Amino acid sequence: MAKSNILFIINPISGGKDKLKIPAIIDANLDRSKFNPNYSFTEYVGHAAEIAEEAANKNFDVIVAVGGDGTINEIATKVMQQQKTLGIIPFGSGNGLARFLQIPMNTAKSIQVINGLNVVKIDTGTFNDKFFFNMAGMGFDAHISSVFVGNKKRGLSGYLKLGLKEMLNYKPETYHLLIDGKGYTRTAFVVSVANSSQYGNNAHVSPQASVTDGLLDVCIIKSFPLYKIPLLAYQMLNASTDQSDMVEIIKGREIQITRVEDAPIHIDGEPFFMGREIAVSIAPLSLNVIVPAETAAII
Repeated sequence: MAKSNILFIINPISGGKDKLKIPAIIDANLDRSKFNPNYSFTEYVGHAAEIAEEAANKNFDVIVAVGGDGTINEIATKVMQQQKTLGIIPFGSGNGLARFLQIPMNTAKSIQVINGLNVVKIDTGTFNDKFFFNMAGMGFDAHISSVFVGNKKRGLSGYLKLGLKEMLNYKPETYHLLIDGKGYTRTAFVVSVANSSQYGNNAHVSPQASVTDGLLDVCIIKSFPLYKIPLLAYQMLNASTDQSDMVEIIKGREIQITRVEDAPIHIDGEPFFMGREIAVSIAPLSLNVIVPAETAAII
């Protein structure tokens, strides 16, 4: 059987973790009877996408993102467009998509998943002209992403500290939503569009979300008093936000979101700035990704 050419694109700063030893760990665990490995380290924002595009145009069959949801986004966009296969070694702050797909956080075990070569097709979302694979949104979480990008204390603790500080001054906004032709107006703290169920770190905003149902979940976190923050956090970690009176979830395929002014948004946790009008849609089963055998059986 011919070996597959596989490229590992490694983001050295995602999740604030050192990755210089990653090639050695891969070498020790990768099935060399199946793969010819190559390695590339990113050097700046957008570099992963450039490397992935070049690799996808060559004879690489599998391109592996070693990083978090932002790194996955850059690479998966090119992998999808070239109809190649994505592998994931989770190394981010939250690892939302990897956790949803049940890819192990342990590096050696995630490489063994790649050895298994269980490939499934998952849905892809678009936010105006940008693709997302896990979660995109606006409101407080996008505000935090835009502030957090310059924060040197990456990781969950730094994110939580910054979030609590910013929450004291954040004002909910009014959004006009058109979801598959039906209109809604909501004043919301957050409007997230979920492909998977979680932001990352097992914080589930839409517990029933599926990456293979051809639908996106519009998750509206309503304005709420600050004393309810612990309850909302518990519901997210307990995967019960779909039963919360603070969260409304509406499924749809074609979504238009209109807000009062231009403001930050986030795409798979990475901040961008967009205008008042956001067009959201889904491309069903458009990305090939390697998952554990048990995930492939139930996805």
